Amino acid sequence: MASVHESLYFNPMLTNGVVHANVFGVRDWVTPHKMALLVLLSELGRAGAQLGLLERRRLNRLLLPLLQGPDMSLSRLRKAIEECCPHLAGSVHIRLKLMAEGELKDMEQFFDDLSDSFSGTEPEVHKTSVVGLFLRHMILAYNKLSFSQVYKLYTALQQYFQKDEKKDGADENEMELTNPEELDGKMEKEELDGPLREEEIACSGPLSQKQAEYFLSQQASLLKNDETKALAPASLQKELNNLLKFNPDFAEAHYLSYLNSLRVQDVFSSTHSLLHYFDRLILTGAESKSNGDEGYGRSLRYAALNLAALHCRFGHYQQAELALQEAIRIAQESNDHVCLQHCLSWLYILEQKIFDSCVLLEHSVNKSLHFGLPYLASLGIQSLVQQRAFAGKAANKLMDALKDSDLLHWKHSLSELIDISIAQKTAIWRLYGRSTMALQQAQTLLSMNSLEAVNVGVQQNNTESFAVVLCHLAELHAEQGYFAAASEILKHLKERFPPNSQHAQLWMLFDQKIQFERAMNDGRYHVADSLVAGITALNSIEGVYRKAIVLKAQNRMSEAHKLLQKLLIHCQKIKNTEMVIRVLLSIAELYWRSSCHTIALPVLLQALALAREYSLQYLASETLLNLAFSQLILGIPEQALNILHMAIEPVLAHGAVLDKGCAMFLVAKCQVASAASYTPQKKIEALESAILNLNEAKTYFAKVDCKEQLRDVLYFQARLFHTLGKTQERNKCAMLFRQLHQELPAHGVPLINAFK
Repeated sequence: MASVHESLYFNPMLTNGVVHANVFGVRDWVTPHKMALLVLLSELGRAGAQLGLLERRRLNRLLLPLLQGPDMSLSRLRKAIEECCPHLAGSVHIRLKLMAEGELKDMEQFFDDLSDSFSGTEPEVHKTSVVGLFLRHMILAYNKLSFSQVYKLYTALQQYFQKDEKKDGADENEMELTNPEELDGKMEKEELDGPLREEEIACSGPLSQKQAEYFLSQQASLLKNDETKALAPASLQKELNNLLKFNPDFAEAHYLSYLNSLRVQDVFSSTHSLLHYFDRLILTGAESKSNGDEGYGRSLRYAALNLAALHCRFGHYQQAELALQEAIRIAQESNDHVCLQHCLSWLYILEQKIFDSCVLLEHSVNKSLHFGLPYLASLGIQSLVQQRAFAGKAANKLMDALKDSDLLHWKHSLSELIDISIAQKTAIWRLYGRSTMALQQAQTLLSMNSLEAVNVGVQQNNTESFAVVLCHLAELHAEQGYFAAASEILKHLKERFPPNSQHAQLWMLFDQKIQFERAMNDGRYHVADSLVAGITALNSIEGVYRKAIVLKAQNRMSEAHKLLQKLLIHCQKIKNTEMVIRVLLSIAELYWRSSCHTIALPVLLQALALAREYSLQYLASETLLNLAFSQLILGIPEQALNILHMAIEPVLAHGAVLDKGCAMFLVAKCQVASAASYTPQKKIEALESAILNLNEAKTYFAKVDCKEQLRDVLYFQARLFHTLGKTQERNKCAMLFRQLHQELPAHGVPLINAFK
């Protein structure tokens, strides 16, 4: 049986020049790299007061990652020491050279002398310090080695030193053949490739248990806080496979492999790693030690719960429901209320895919508060707020609920949930059409500092909440015509959330939508059509809607109408009210273009009723603008102006620049149409007022580079100037119109039959 048990641990033989002291209870072993660290500590103790305060601080900061991290080459170690203290780096190199080129007894004497560091009334190193524990582990591991293993260690030390000498010789030859300019560039590049970059942390052979634990905890922390600093998915999986090759029962490595597979949406590998994690957790008895006899059952029920969450993440709702039922059954048998509350939360998520019911969620929130689970209770409140926002509840009631949730967050220092709450507020204000409030909430989150302690150099708050807020911020800037600022935000998103990260799809969708809007504004419909496929891959509903908009712009009315009708039925079925209203507005525009003005009115009234029922103020204002345009076409411009005065304020306060321009253009059209029945003097005043409104509309359209609308405004202004007898202004507008008309030919649609 001894051989079977030993096979579950790290290989005790020499592997890649490393000697392993594989004795049960010993968590570390001696390697040439660690011998170099021992020499560094020895020389550091000898230097004593000769070292300056700044040099000692740098060395102390360097020691911890060196002691905990994986082994590295001697050249990298020397470079790291030289950056802190060049004199000490030379002493370490000389001491290692004497030991490697000497005899075996020199290495024996070195380890014998290490014990002197703890002797005396004021020892150089305290036994319980980080350095003291490292020295004691190394001395213990060395004393456990047999004579043959000591000889192999000495041989490995010689190879370790000789490899560095050969590299130095090759570098010297290369320096002789390289001109000074190239040499300077190379040195700068090497300086940038520092010894402790996170992406450079790689396992050059089997790690000790302590090194492996440090490596796993570090990578897990980076995956949570700053995924860009973690190893790439393929590199991390390679290192994890290397770890598991020497210790297949390392449960934590299986769990990190599960997290790594989730990054690349690999359902097979993530399921495989998750099951292996819980299998190893049960086999090693880790759960039983910490939870008594209950440990085995606890692992099983949480394994089923995690499996349900995994299937739900990938959209496998039937498999998720089966796994969740299994977790509920085991939790009920064990009377585990905490696990049952987590199951109840996931049950609501699964039931939400079938029907909208907040009964389960309200029950979950109450029970979570009863059992002292603030994190779960807060998530439940966030979900309730989101559900009621889609149901059209008043914004003030939702904000009151989020305020109560925020009190819970700050009381328990739930940093992640604070971020989620602010991102939720941003999205709710965007849904209700209050862009100014959404911008304020987004800036609040971006200016906050995380409450969680992270390492220096790690970007804080690389969470989904920040990705959502930054995406909204980019879209808000694009809507106001600040495309350069929006591009900078998207560039930052691409750096912060690389394409292979789990939140990259968010900025990909917003990037495609912004490009689509710019192409439509510029009249490049073929470019917009090419972007539809990318939008559809990320969001099918948005993709179909954008396809219909392109067809409508290309005057393919029947195709656009069929597509919009199918989309309308689907959105009504899934209760996507916002998209239902947008589709109804597009259908009404199709009726205008087909000269079916009276048929468009019931469609617009239906959209207005929905917008008011669900408190979508901005969409309600946009619908009123469309109604005003319908009344203008039907020959009642005075009534259209009355509606405009009621609806235009929210548009000018919170609307996109394009919508503001369309609204002012519509006001000018209504003013001109109403002026037909005025007295000559009053008519001239009305036309001049319309010209001023057209100038404002022209400014808005120029900001978003909307050439088609600019052409229409110039045409309208030229006609008005001609009526007023202002020949010079008329000719200027006519010239600008002709330039745009040649650049952007018309599609044969009458000017009056288009609102946007």
